[in-house]
Amino acid sequence: MKVGIRIEDKYAAERRVAITPEHASRLIKKHQLEIQVLPCKKRIFKDEEYINAGCKLVEKLTEPKVIFGIKEIPESFFEEGKTYAFFSHTIKGQPYNMPMLKQMMKMKCNLIDYERVVDDNNRRLIFFGKFAGLAGMINSLWAYGLRLSEFGIDSPFKTLKQTHNYSSLEEAKEEIKKVGEKIKTNGLPTSIAPLIIGLTGYGNVSKGAQEIIDLLPVKEITPEELLDFRSKTYDNRTVYKVIFKEEHLYKTKDNSPFILSHFFANPAEYSANFEQYIPHLTILMNCIYWDSKAEKLVTKKYLQENWKNPNFHLSVIGDITCDPNGSIEATHEGTPIENPIFIYHPETQKPTFGHKGDGVLIMAVDILPSELPRESSYVFADALEPFVYDIVTCDYGQPYEKLKLPAPIKRALILQNGELTPDYQYIKKFL
Repeated sequence: MKVGIRIEDKYAAERRVAITPEHASRLIKKHQLEIQVLPCKKRIFKDEEYINAGCKLVEKLTEPKVIFGIKEIPESFFEEGKTYAFFSHTIKGQPYNMPMLKQMMKMKCNLIDYERVVDDNNRRLIFFGKFAGLAGMINSLWAYGLRLSEFGIDSPFKTLKQTHNYSSLEEAKEEIKKVGEKIKTNGLPTSIAPLIIGLTGYGNVSKGAQEIIDLLPVKEITPEELLDFRSKTYDNRTVYKVIFKEEHLYKTKDNSPFILSHFFANPAEYSANFEQYIPHLTILMNCIYWDSKAEKLVTKKYLQENWKNPNFHLSVIGDITCDPNGSIEATHEGTPIENPIFIYHPETQKPTFGHKGDGVLIMAVDILPSELPRESSYVFADALEPFVYDIVTCDYGQPYEKLKLPAPIKRALILQNGELTPDYQYIKKFL
């Protein structure tokens, strides 16, 4: 009945928690759990808040058999036979996390991956995605303002800050609203109008990004309208948004009809169809889940061949998906909050951190929700709380079929006593 909350040590700026003091207090009172917390000065919630909630501060999590975290855990942290819940980033066979997974297997650990806590329709139940969208969109508008200033263009976006520099999401939203009022009143500079923001995907990440865009005077246009939109009459007091679904991003290689279920099951049988839209966008927000078997959406080759074309308008890519060398091939790595943006130069194919230089600006922070650590932690803990007691009290020594776990948690159990569970046997080929 002892639960551990670990320190997040993958990134210096990671301040989120899986269980807030408020949620800890409820779990202690309702289930008589003992919650032990490692002290941490950078965590968004102070140690005193956990003490006041009834938690116990400890220097080592030797007693708890179940440990909750957020990001990947160092190999040296794992102890034999314990259960760990965190975002493991292993389900695609990510090579950089295979040593961690091997160590967990060696230590006969249980691994619950939040990313795979899904309902019967495969919809995620515990996620930060919306907050990645919120923070990613704020960051991208801030970065766009920096880029315009670099070219001597005065824009209403110049007053914006990076998300983590606001005291709260509400403060950030109020500043975005002020930008919207300036656009409504004065219009955008003719040199940047029409301002068109494209979003790949329509899930939680995209919805978070749209929540920010919709604070501006916005009008939605279709991908089909986008193709010749700049040649028509537009309003410089309006920001235009375009949402791209799978059928806009990919097409069948044999020109047969696009079928969504078939695409999800067989992404390698489809070719990317997105390049036709890229030059018409001002800002591209990449909000999709990308399968490495699918073709890339924005390739280095495409950027090299097109970025000097006078009809190429893309200035900023907000790569919230943030797969290194993935759907946005120029995203060479996830960026830290402290150094969030870089210019990708298509000719040299090299990045230069900051907002100066020739090329396309890319924002690729891969812990975006941590720029809104308090709000995102509360929402995440709301979703996790109903499952905590069952995770803690489960007898993981039972055969997999007999485990008394809620179905969404059982689906997320990647390792049981160090062995890959039935749904994750495919990971063996990556080990």
